[in-house]
Amino acid sequence: MRGLTWAGPDQVRGSSLAVIAAVASITALSLFVAACGTGGTGARDEGPAHASAVAGAIASPSPSPSGSHRRVDAVGLVKKDPTVSATVKRELKPCSGDDYPVDVSYGDLTGGSVDDVVVNVVTCGDWVGIGTYVYRDVGGTYRNVFKAEESPVYSEIDGTDLTVTKQVYDTDDPVSNPSRETVITYRWRAGRFARMSSHETDYSKVGGDATPAPDN
Repeated sequence: MRGLTWAGPDQVRGSSLAVIAAVASITALSLFVAACGTGGTGARDEGPAHASAVAGAIASPSPSPSGSHRRVDAVGLVKKDPTVSATVKRELKPCSGDDYPVDVSYGDLTGGSVDDVVVNVVTCGDWVGIGTYVYRDVGGTYRNVFKAEESPVYSEIDGTDLTVTKQVYDTDDPVSNPSRETVITYRWRAGRFARMSSHETDYSKVGGDATPAPDN
């Protein structure tokens, strides 16, 4: 067929060696890059503890690439916070070893120069949220600007909004299947979190119909 040149044995052998050498070089380069890239982690932004959080997670996220947040001792922050209830502080103890049942997220919720810190305290056995708090950096000191302790409760960062999930259990409901769930969205307005919207899902109904919950 015109345009094709068949290589002889020596040419084939030479081409094979060239290919092997090229593949070896690429593999070595890949291993070098992979070795250099290990160990780097970003700020945690966890999902709902009421269903899937791992008990014992501690406040140990690495700084984000932007450097907009600084690492905090979430356990110490909660224990020293005078606005946190005695009940939550009493429950905030290691599940095993030095692992505390806290979940920590960093994000820009209040427009400050340093990312805000969202701390969820859950139970060791079934990971039910018993308290959720937002801390804002004010002059180098973190201050509590939001709290909810009506268990089960859990907060998440959604862009620049704070979403708070509250669950309702009827008698004999397993932890994994609450009868109802209300999700409330808050936004930072005039120095505080203002309630923007909410919706409720009634899981006891077929298909889990969602009905809007009235705002106060």
